[in-house]
Amino acid sequence: MSEPTNTPAAPDQQPAVPADAAPEGDAPAGPSKSELKRRAKEAEKAKKAAERAAREEEEKKKREAEATVDNASQNYGKLPLHQSQERLGRTYLKFGKLSQEDVGKPVVFRARLHNMRPQGAKIVFLSFRQQTHTLQGVLVASGDKDEHQVSKQMLKFAQLIPSESLVVVEGVIKSAEVKSCTIQNFEVGIRKLYTAVEVAQLPFSIDDASRPESDFQRMENEDVQYSRVSLPTRLDNRVMDLRTPANQAIFRISSAVCQMFREHLTSEGFVEIHSPKLQGAATESGASVFKVQYFNGTAFLAQSPQLAKQMCIAGDMERVFEIAPVFRAENSNTHRHMTEFVGLDLEMAIEEHYHEVLDVLDNLFLTIFRGLQSNYSHEIETIKKQFPCDDFLFLEKTLRLKFSEGMKMLREAGATDSEGNPIGEMDDMSTENEKLLGRLVREKYKTDYFILDKFPLAIRPFYTMPDPVDVNLSNSYDFFMRGEEILSGAQRIHDPDFLVERMKVAGIEPSSMQGYLDAFKLGAPPHGGGGIGLERVVMLFLCLENIRRASLFPRDPKRLMP
Repeated sequence: MSEPTNTPAAPDQQPAVPADAAPEGDAPAGPSKSELKRRAKEAEKAKKAAERAAREEEEKKKREAEATVDNASQNYGKLPLHQSQERLGRTYLKFGKLSQEDVGKPVVFRARLHNMRPQGAKIVFLSFRQQTHTLQGVLVASGDKDEHQVSKQMLKFAQLIPSESLVVVEGVIKSAEVKSCTIQNFEVGIRKLYTAVEVAQLPFSIDDASRPESDFQRMENEDVQYSRVSLPTRLDNRVMDLRTPANQAIFRISSAVCQMFREHLTSEGFVEIHSPKLQGAATESGASVFKVQYFNGTAFLAQSPQLAKQMCIAGDMERVFEIAPVFRAENSNTHRHMTEFVGLDLEMAIEEHYHEVLDVLDNLFLTIFRGLQSNYSHEIETIKKQFPCDDFLFLEKTLRLKFSEGMKMLREAGATDSEGNPIGEMDDMSTENEKLLGRLVREKYKTDYFILDKFPLAIRPFYTMPDPVDVNLSNSYDFFMRGEEILSGAQRIHDPDFLVERMKVAGIEPSSMQGYLDAFKLGAPPHGGGGIGLERVVMLFLCLENIRRASLFPRDPKRLMP
């Protein structure tokens, strides 16, 4: 047996080693080809995602940059505080004067923003208000190349303007059919829109404050809800309430009554006077006078210009009138009484008969009624929308009844006194019976305006001239509208001795009214006149139901503010 040898095997006889096996003691081999391929795909994917994110970010920044560029920015915004900075000489449009000739013309106006209504993403309808008129405005988004561009930002600005803000608008008048505004055949295409004065929270809306009673009656039968604005709430926020179309019209009617009162009497030879409202003594009844501190003494607010008017007649002024406040300290909380009201007073010398005064007063009222119906039909119709009312009826020749004739009509209708007894011929007429007589007269004579003459002497003031034939009657008269008294007047006693006699009959100590008596001692001609309550005339002509609606800032026993 031969021994083994230590001769190494031939190279081709070495044992096979796997290709991917690492030699013992050497560094590990690199990733496989499949791993490298997978990694390369992920890297490419990540690169593309990063590039896509970068592009999106760049596009986003571009869009944001473009969004901040508003080519219409000069066409809207808030105006600087109005401090009379400049005078541009522009003519501002008044809605009431719009006509067909304005169609196609550029205009500028200032108005209240009444309400706003967006229509889709590119149109906004706005309603603008000037006193009793409303006008529709249309704001339409336009392209960048439009000369008068309206941008999306401008549309958004318009939608955020608070209601009742004062805005300045530039645009073009267009023909249109509009049902939601008082101006129904025109609208304004808005080119520029600025806020001049922006408002805070409102106590109520103008729409709610303008509703007629019929709207609230509908709530009982229809699925609608409205907010009722009470009269106290209105008066507490009178500035807001005055903006309603009805109130705008009411106080234009009130102004017109004063204007026609002044113009008519001036044409009849009357002189306007201005008597003091601080007096040293009560002129009529001490129970209804306001006392005020006057330095170290006491003064009284004038209850009427009665004494001053009569002193002017004694001073040979012959015919005088006054429009001024009258103060009555009467704790009357009724629909037709106030502690302060505007008195339309007149006094005139009589040549032959006190009916000369009655004729002047009658012609004055007829002039006012005709003037209102012919020149203020728009205002009257505006008021009727909130306060529906029958047209005021009056005759070309005014109905004049004797007091006894009026009482006869009431008795025949079954009228009674406060105790339920049939009224007597010489009884004073209660408020309820006045209204009943007004209804009877309207039904029989087709008029809301009439005169009662020859009142019983016992129910008239001491200074009223008695009837020369019947000592129970007087030369006095009242004027009525819709069954309520709106003027009380008479021939005055101009003889001082006769005045003293009448004072004693009335239980008045003559020395307590010495100043009044002294006015006649130098000689006064026969004279007469009357006093009219402005607010009561307006209330009754327009059927407002409460005199406070006809007073700008009413004063009564419970209200001194605003």
